[in-house]
Amino acid sequence: MPYFDAASAAPLHPVARQALLAALDEGWADPSRLYREGRRARLLLDAAREAAADAVGCRPDELVFTPSGTRAVHAGVAGALAGRRRVGRHVVVSAVEHSCVLHAVDDADVTEVGTDRTGLVDAGAFGAALREDTALACLQSANHEVGTVQPVDEAAELCRAAGVPLLVDAAQSLGWGAVAGGWSLLTASAHKWGGPSGVGLLAVRKGTRFAVQGPADERESGRAPGFENLPAIVAAAASLRAVRAEASAEAARLSALVDRIRTAVPELVPDVEVVGHPELRLPNVVTFSCLYVDGEALLHELDREGFSVSSGSSCTSSTLTPSHVLKAMGVLSEGNVRVSLPAGAEAGDVDRFLEVLPGVVRTVRERLGAPASGPAAGAVRTAEAGAEGEPDLVVDSLGKRCPIPVIELAKVIGDVPLGGVVSVLSDDEAARLDIPAWCDMREQEYLGAHAAPRGVAYWVRRVS
Repeated sequence: MPYFDAASAAPLHPVARQALLAALDEGWADPSRLYREGRRARLLLDAAREAAADAVGCRPDELVFTPSGTRAVHAGVAGALAGRRRVGRHVVVSAVEHSCVLHAVDDADVTEVGTDRTGLVDAGAFGAALREDTALACLQSANHEVGTVQPVDEAAELCRAAGVPLLVDAAQSLGWGAVAGGWSLLTASAHKWGGPSGVGLLAVRKGTRFAVQGPADERESGRAPGFENLPAIVAAAASLRAVRAEASAEAARLSALVDRIRTAVPELVPDVEVVGHPELRLPNVVTFSCLYVDGEALLHELDREGFSVSSGSSCTSSTLTPSHVLKAMGVLSEGNVRVSLPAGAEAGDVDRFLEVLPGVVRTVRERLGAPASGPAAGAVRTAEAGAEGEPDLVVDSLGKRCPIPVIELAKVIGDVPLGGVVSVLSDDEAARLDIPAWCDMREQEYLGAHAAPRGVAYWVRRVS
């Protein structure tokens, strides 16, 4: 069964498995003890730290192992803010950071820097958001949902000039290479590159003001309290070195497969938007959104066909709200599919995915009663629109979730004259994103959101 969700968790690398089993026998003792078992464990821990630091591009004494990437982010943010508390509590982040970064800065004065439609942050805008009271800036190396690679090098230079430390979440990119630039703090998670789960990295470069927060502990420089999971740490470091050795060749191979998906999907499936930067992207990630498709149903149908993929669609979230990444980009959120190929993914599996995808999308659309693809149906009328300031037609989609409001809009847009206005009433947060995206894809004019007694009225003018 093809597994296409490596951005969530990569399969355990063979080297990680070998190192884990060996370390279970050799690294079970307390590395802080002076007897031979403890000394043996300390040698393994030191070797793992040196290997991980070499891959990160920092000194071994600048890197600690944490119980997860999320813990690394929270420890890094908390320590940096505490170390610069006299400066202020202002934090600059990109609007597309991983949720763990956004949660970590919840209590701070936060400025979010937006992106363009490809998910790319403008380094100049990021630098312009820095203030005299900015204690910390956070910018991911590559986006976890759409794969867009961010200008960390440029942002780091602007932060350095302003005297602000930059924390980089490198969870998605570290397996492909070191993060360039003068970052101050860096976090990552082993299960993203084929290491075992439960191991994170936190690097804090010398000269960065940092005050450890949380329980006091002498282990891991006090930054990650608790007994080290040494076998998992050894396996994480060994697998990171292994995937780095394979990264160049594998990146070229997977990038070619991703290019095939990016090109073929819009040709095979009508009404699809491929999102993310076409060039500045991770080599193994491609994301696209399908009009008139329930994201959860689409993922279930693909699973029935043997493909494991993920989604940023609101329909696959327990909160029923759009992905904050897709929302920041201003792209279609319904029917969203992220394909992230693991190392060793085969071209034949990609070909079969492209073979089954059109039928799967068609099945889901038919089940939801979606309109046929192409221009909206209906006779072209030239009669004047309704009274000025009033819509010609109101569609009540209250209580209906994505993609039903958009489907109902598409079905009736041909029933109003050219220049006429359709108002869609919806209380689904996804409609705020998906109706404008539908207008952009179908060349209709989005007139904005209006207050309504219940929900929100989204006005659309028919222009074709």
